[in-house]
Amino acid sequence: MPDPGLSHAWVVPVVVQSVHVFDAVAPTDAERTRKLPGDDLVRADVQMDRAFDLPAPPPDVWPWLVQLGKHRAGWYLPRSVERVVPPSRRAVRSLVPELQQLRVGETIPDWGGRDATLTLAAMDRNRYLLHTSRRGTVDFTWALVLDPSGRAGTRVQSRVRLGPVRRRWLAEYGGGPFDLLTILGLAHGLRERVAR
Repeated sequence: MPDPGLSHAWVVPVVVQSVHVFDAVAPTDAERTRKLPGDDLVRADVQMDRAFDLPAPPPDVWPWLVQLGKHRAGWYLPRSVERVVPPSRRAVRSLVPELQQLRVGETIPDWGGRDATLTLAAMDRNRYLLHTSRRGTVDFTWALVLDPSGRAGTRVQSRVRLGPVRRRWLAEYGGGPFDLLTILGLAHGLRERVAR
């Protein structure tokens, strides 16, 4: 009879590897608690913070974030994931000059549904983009903040704030993993693009 412990021996390495992968977008305690643009716009019941490092300075990362979005440059994913995405839905792999003119007050489509949009509420070139939106009765902000890191790198922090949230557990345990996976994909997709 086979050893029952061996039949599940694969679980520990998979869990350890998964935790390591998710660490790639884990914010520090200081990042979770610092004040970011937009924190005062929504009285949040739920806040999701992610952060990651890129091997390029903020002025080189900025244009990639400005052109990000549905019906714009797309959502950056790594090549390994994009292989299973239809070519017409893959994000661009180069900077597009026509998409560099994002202005405060401009509304762009979002992936949260047919009528979902994001409105650029504020920006500071090479420093941050702040988007706002409303989904049903829930207001939210999404801040993307760039900080210089090391000699020529950038630390990118993403913060989503939601409120009022009637079912907080659903937003945290449903929306949280979705946010984690999308920002993980973004981090790896951006890393491939800015490192070229």
